[in-house]
Amino acid sequence: MNQRIIYKNTSGGVSVIIPAPDCGLTVEEIAAKDVPTGLAYKIIDAADIPTDRTARDLWDVDAADLTDGVGA
Repeated sequence: MNQRIIYKNTSGGVSVIIPAPDCGLTVEEIAAKDVPTGLAYKIIDAADIPTDRTARDLWDVDAADLTDGVGA
């Protein structure tokens, strides 16, 4: 699966969920199940995640872009 689920966590940072391959769920089902209740999320291509992880605490996402759903 070449998709990732991103959301703003309660600490203000960006969390990234990497779906397990062949888990039997769609990325939408995974997002609804694994994103914390009430937090908006976006499903993006893996290629859109920054590759430089040294400054990952500085990653940010505009809350207005998190339009694919809300954690259940």
